[in-house]
Amino acid sequence: MPTERTLSIIKPDATRRNLTGKVNAVLEAAGLRIVAQKRLHLTTAQAEAFYAVHAARPFYRDLVTFMTSGPVVAQVLEGDNAVQRNRDVMGATNPAQAAEGTIRKLFAENIEANSVHGSDSAENAAAEIAFFFAGTDIVG
Repeated sequence: MPTERTLSIIKPDATRRNLTGKVNAVLEAAGLRIVAQKRLHLTTAQAEAFYAVHAARPFYRDLVTFMTSGPVVAQVLEGDNAVQRNRDVMGATNPAQAAEGTIRKLFAENIEANSVHGSDSAENAAAEIAFFFAGTDIVG
């Protein structure tokens, strides 16, 4: 399996409940290394730009509002097949459908406040990582 990098965001519902360390423990136990990390409060403009791909969808405005409601932790994860591994460990978007032991089953409040975001492809991972991090921010 190729070593890849992917973006992970710990969302405001999880940071509000001080779950950053617990989420990271699940990620690391799954074989992912955190090679860059920053805690920030997204502006409306940042959230709109990051989620622009969803701009035409009915949930877009609620998503932007939620993602700006408190701090997030953006991080770069590295490991074998990191994109898919992260998606597997996150679990289904709807926590009611997520497998036992996944981040969303363990920590999500509901389908909207589902604790984490992860890139869905290697191409999107590269763009999403570049949105938050300069190359010099990533320490492998």
